[in-house]
Amino acid sequence: MTKTTSTAVGTSLASVTLEVADPDAARRFYSAFGVDAYVRLRASEAHSSGFRGFTLALTVSGPATVDGFVGAAVDAGATVLKPAAKSLWGYSGVVQAPDGTIWKIATSEKKDTGPATREIDEVVLLIGVEDVKATRQFYVGRGLTVAKSFGGKYAEFVPGQSSPVKLALYKRRALAKDLGVPADGTGSHRIVLGGTADAFTDEDGFAWEAAA
Repeated sequence: MTKTTSTAVGTSLASVTLEVADPDAARRFYSAFGVDAYVRLRASEAHSSGFRGFTLALTVSGPATVDGFVGAAVDAGATVLKPAAKSLWGYSGVVQAPDGTIWKIATSEKKDTGPATREIDEVVLLIGVEDVKATRQFYVGRGLTVAKSFGGKYAEFVPGQSSPVKLALYKRRALAKDLGVPADGTGSHRIVLGGTADAFTDEDGFAWEAAA
């Protein structure tokens, strides 16, 4: 593992905007799910099919809290892609929102050490890329600062001071496998990343715009 940090972050992720067909319905879903503070919504009819190349991952305190978020998502209309279960790394479940966005809810704990809560410890936007090293260097060139890097498998960037979401890179096919979906997909990612610099599009087609 390599790790680099900086006290001066030139560019960072400031916001995450999901493009949805019905913003009002999506707003109701995300409020019920309990994550409305972490995403913005924008109306869009852009074509998209199959895996959209990213997931939003919630880290929470324990299995009961994972179950609570999965249950809230399902009650609000989400589809379960992977039922919550123990794994080598802890306990997690994967759901797909009615707008198509995939969410993973996870904890490193395999047993509950306290009651279930509705608290979220961390939200990470994992984007699936073809070449982690190349995309990592692309983002470093745009001014982002690497916090953690595991060769060509994973990279994580220093979050912005005002951002509620951390940005990370993962191999696209590995990410799809982890989520329980086929890796193939075409069309728009249906997500826009707000940054603290000018607009650009990365090598895997993820669009950034200057955050309002």
